[in-house]
Amino acid sequence: MAANFWASTQYLNWQCTRAELLEIRDQLENRDQALLQQYTLPERRLLSIFFNQQLVKLGKRMSVRQQALATAQVYVRRFYIKIDLRSTNPYLILATALYLACKMEESPQHIRVVVEQARNMWPDFIPSDTSRLGECEFYLISEMNSQLIVHHPYRTLQDLQSRLILGQDDVSLAWSIINDHYLTDLPLLVAPHVVAVAAIMLALTLKPAQAGNTSTSLGSSPQVPKDLSQTGPAVVSTSQQRVQNFVKWLAEGEVDVEAVAETAQEIISLYDVWEQYSEKTCKEQISRYVKAKGLDK
Repeated sequence: MAANFWASTQYLNWQCTRAELLEIRDQLENRDQALLQQYTLPERRLLSIFFNQQLVKLGKRMSVRQQALATAQVYVRRFYIKIDLRSTNPYLILATALYLACKMEESPQHIRVVVEQARNMWPDFIPSDTSRLGECEFYLISEMNSQLIVHHPYRTLQDLQSRLILGQDDVSLAWSIINDHYLTDLPLLVAPHVVAVAAIMLALTLKPAQAGNTSTSLGSSPQVPKDLSQTGPAVVSTSQQRVQNFVKWLAEGEVDVEAVAETAQEIISLYDVWEQYSEKTCKEQISRYVKAKGLDK
């Protein structure tokens, strides 16, 4: 694993600005306007929620570790800024991304197990021939230019736990928020340590009672509270002290405060859009184009 994020292929080749990302996607969509108009799809963040939930369900069937799931989500996001979604079978892409991510995170799964479990979940979309997943694996590797190492925010969160005197509830909630950031474009826009700091900031402003109950892996979106009026005085005092420690550390550190604030806002906006999410709609619209184009064969 590359020890230094700033020297990694992730930073050098897979990080961009919002304007650059928008331009990349515009160029991708402009390649085939007819296809774009023929098969409408839900808003990108809603599709991200759907893909995440499908990956989590598949991962649970095989007891896949969270970091491998996170890597798979990054692979899917990278792949779909190179290839238009409507030209692929996303279920096969999801299964393949998880299969490849497990290899890279040193927790490999046998290809037959992945195909079997994927077919159990999506019987109409996953072929029984394991060679199809093997071919798709090479397709993903090629489109990602064999740049498969992914740095995650989890390590920074663990490193900051003692420095910021974070409680276990704070860490659990921040961990869940980090899980949720993979449903946004943030892995393509900001460094992992910025995501970790933003997750800590959000965790410290949420009610302690909510800790551990917000991860998308549990199928529910967190609600950002307005205040801490329902918590006891001792809890509030401790919470306030942790916030003060965090603010002091942030002011004295070298982290880009503006980037942290923008990252936090991006995550909050994901929770806002979550209210519009419909798994049924995503399934129907994906199924429509996959079957019409024969991509399930």
